[in-house]
Amino acid sequence: MKSVLAFLGSVALATVLVLAVWIGFLAAFPQIGPRIGQTPMDVWAYLVDGKPAQRAQLLDGLVITLRDAGIGFAVGMSAALGGAALALLSREFERSAVPVATLLRSIPLVTLAPILVATFGRGLTMVAITGALVVFFPAFVTIMSGLRGAPRETMDLVRAYGGSETTALRMVALPAALPSLFAALRISVPGALIGALIAEWLGTGEGLGSTMLKAIPRYDYPQLWASIAVVAAASIVAYTLVGAVERVVALRFAGPSVP
Repeated sequence: MKSVLAFLGSVALATVLVLAVWIGFLAAFPQIGPRIGQTPMDVWAYLVDGKPAQRAQLLDGLVITLRDAGIGFAVGMSAALGGAALALLSREFERSAVPVATLLRSIPLVTLAPILVATFGRGLTMVAITGALVVFFPAFVTIMSGLRGAPRETMDLVRAYGGSETTALRMVALPAALPSLFAALRISVPGALIGALIAEWLGTGEGLGSTMLKAIPRYDYPQLWASIAVVAAASIVAYTLVGAVERVVALRFAGPSVP
């Protein structure tokens, strides 16, 4: 519990620092003006004291964005975990998969989105692929690095007793790669939200991504800033949940000595 509380405290401190930078930035650049530059207090007033229809619209958009992000997160992480496991079992797969993944990562997703829309339509398939493209590469590299770092002697011991490569992967490499796996999960949480927003901006026309896009030509900056704040808050909450689960799992496998 102390480890989890310490992590939550660090997240709370980081949130306070972000709010301080936000307020300091607007104070340092007064030319932005109060009409465009909304402070945290303005966003709070919009969300709490504003019209119920405003909150309902943001809440409905958040639900859709979280759904889209969840789909992309699940598809991307599953592909990353499966690809990293195959890379550990087969050097040939690793030599062919890493360059392809690097190539896909180097292509701006904004340029791929119209192609994905034309190919898969504007439904959940396009959302899943867009989110998965954002999540896959960093998660794949991080998990593969963790699997490669498994103790070689323990892997050889499993093989010496007749265990297969799959058994060595399951019993040795995967437990050893838990820190890397959770690091990939933490990285992928904001990535999945970014992928969902891009899919909504350029494809589905739903969710908070669409809300932000429509607020810009209307000069509805309170709604724009409130949407950004809601997405950021959702990202922080999801990141915090992953970190808390990581601490609990680390204590379960490593014992009370974990900081």
